[in-house]
Amino acid sequence: MSSFFTDDPMALRGFDDLHAAADSAKPRVPVAVAGAADATVLSALSQAHARGWVEPILAGAAGEIRSTAATAGVDIGPFKVVDAVDPASAAVAEVHSGRARLLMKGQVDTPALMQAALDKSSGLRTASTVCQIVLMEIVDQNRRFLIADTGITIAPTLAQKADILESLVAAARALGANCPRVALVAATEKVTTAMPDTLDSAELARRNAAGEFGGAVVEGPLSFDLAYSADAGAKKRMVGEVVGAADALLFPNLIAANLAVKAMMYTARSRFGGVLCGLAAPAAFMSRGDSAETRLNSLALALPLVRFVR
Repeated sequence: MSSFFTDDPMALRGFDDLHAAADSAKPRVPVAVAGAADATVLSALSQAHARGWVEPILAGAAGEIRSTAATAGVDIGPFKVVDAVDPASAAVAEVHSGRARLLMKGQVDTPALMQAALDKSSGLRTASTVCQIVLMEIVDQNRRFLIADTGITIAPTLAQKADILESLVAAARALGANCPRVALVAATEKVTTAMPDTLDSAELARRNAAGEFGGAVVEGPLSFDLAYSADAGAKKRMVGEVVGAADALLFPNLIAANLAVKAMMYTARSRFGGVLCGLAAPAAFMSRGDSAETRLNSLALALPLVRFVR
């Protein structure tokens, strides 16, 4: 599996590199946007289009989209507009038909988008578990890592965690980490029946050691501090390739992952973007309240995954 990048680095790429790679490649990927009548959505798309990243297809009420664009001062003349009462279904249909290769969440509810995306006849369903992967950069500490699942599968089973782990590994490789270091995060690094998540982590680590996931270093259970901080590992006398150096973190459930990522978003000096994996095409996917910068980051994150989607 080759990388989106021209060289062959080991380190996980951050947003500066993702932006630069997209600027250089100018892939002009057709992207279908569900609910495009939003100033931040249109601003991000305008920037991405001007830089040669995407060819936008805007789904939603055409009058609202054009009015929003005029108010925001965004020229949508070069964009295709699909007038639709149901923006989620219309955007998914563009991807399902092959007219678009990338989906983007705009001003639509997540349940509505997922209902359209998972429709058995007209959606983007695959055999894989759908998950949201967030790329988080802690700017002042020069750290970056992927986190899953922050937004879709509430309480994943062991089989679903294995699917999400495969998506994490594939995403990390697409971002330049040839042999990604994955932490299976739990409240403790000790395996105990009192915390079933630790049993799942130990089983996934065992299966990776047996070669099931291939080309990744997977360790767990690990508490977040051990996955993030080499100093914590030294103090707890924990060693391992992932300790203090995780490229990706698989959390035990959505609540833990979502709380962790939101805490970092609002209390740390951070940059972030999100993407859905497990569908027939990736989807740039974050909150409806996010900024144009975060939406642009999400597009930059999704672009290399177009080739690597599971």
